[in-house]
Amino acid sequence: MKTLPLSLAACLLAVTTLPAAPEGARLSLNLRLRSEDVHQSGLRDGTAFTLRTRLGLSPAPVRGWSALLEAENIVALDGDSYSQSGLNPGGAGRAVVPDPEGTELNQAWVAFTGGHTTVTAGRQRLVLDNARFIGDSGWRQNMQTFDAVRVQDKTLENTVLTYAWLDRINRVLGDRHPQGYWQSNSHLLHASYTGFAAGTLTGYAYLLDFRSAAAQSCATYGASFAGATPVSSALKLAYRAELAGQTDYGSSALDYAATYYLLELGLTASAGGLTLGHEVLGADNGVGFKTPLATLHAFNGWADLFPTTPAAGLRDTYLKVSANLPGGLKALAGHHWFTTERGGPAPGREFDLQLLRKFGPRVTVLGKYANFRRSAAAYPQVQKVWAQVEFAY
Repeated sequence: MKTLPLSLAACLLAVTTLPAAPEGARLSLNLRLRSEDVHQSGLRDGTAFTLRTRLGLSPAPVRGWSALLEAENIVALDGDSYSQSGLNPGGAGRAVVPDPEGTELNQAWVAFTGGHTTVTAGRQRLVLDNARFIGDSGWRQNMQTFDAVRVQDKTLENTVLTYAWLDRINRVLGDRHPQGYWQSNSHLLHASYTGFAAGTLTGYAYLLDFRSAAAQSCATYGASFAGATPVSSALKLAYRAELAGQTDYGSSALDYAATYYLLELGLTASAGGLTLGHEVLGADNGVGFKTPLATLHAFNGWADLFPTTPAAGLRDTYLKVSANLPGGLKALAGHHWFTTERGGPAPGREFDLQLLRKFGPRVTVLGKYANFRRSAAAYPQVQKVWAQVEFAY
């Protein structure tokens, strides 16, 4: 066991003594202290008590030019009290918490804006739509970033056009892991139109080719429509519909064509909201619909039982309830019913609960719970509990 190099209190104190940034520049600091306990059948319990420190510097924009340089460090109180995705021999036999220790350059990019067009080159964060296909995996201590060139254009009224070429995927597992980064020759095309009163229409084509993870290479073409409309002065009806098709692509040796669709309907008010959804990740020829660059934790339950889609596909019917409670407390609860898309035994069901409270503009405290109860022996029973404090400056 070892001690954290800085206590949370010491980190917060350090904010007041940070050197002044150059004139016009912005210095940023993010500290996230988290405890994650995992109880999984067939494994010893895993307990990760980690501190993520992220420090960034953005120079003042000059004649359309801007930039960001950001470093990140993750350290554990006891690195062998959980499996760091196989990186630590002392964690063998324990449940995995994919937050390995390490220090890395998290972001380093330069951007130029001319007229309605911005070009960004370098290591950067990318999130498209609701992050179902392209996201930064922001829940994990080590964010997923992309060595990429991105072009975004807003010349057309109510329209945003985005193209990105991805050279390397810097995954949450870190550089020391064999799958910590993927060499890539991938293309993202994305267009959204907000000119409809009822919502936003989006179309996309994600052509993903990974030389170091060929089986994850795929081409996805799809469209979505999402929005909200008033039911009364205090109530809104929210909705989202999405349809996508996927095939093998590039370096992939697979042969399949799978379909994705989502239907979601909800009611929102100042006191909270209620959402009912049905998501289907299809399968073909023994291959499930792939989402290799998604922010996975946000979908199909917080227990993270489905980082890859089962070979028989996955159907997720879910109900989510949010509530704004007294004292600034926000609650979110969800229940998932999982079945397969191509037949066979249902995986199981999951209950999730989160409580969150902000203390001023910089501090957020969170407690979170996930409980997956299996219906098929191929899946484990899993319970996860999180406690977290985050400071942003």
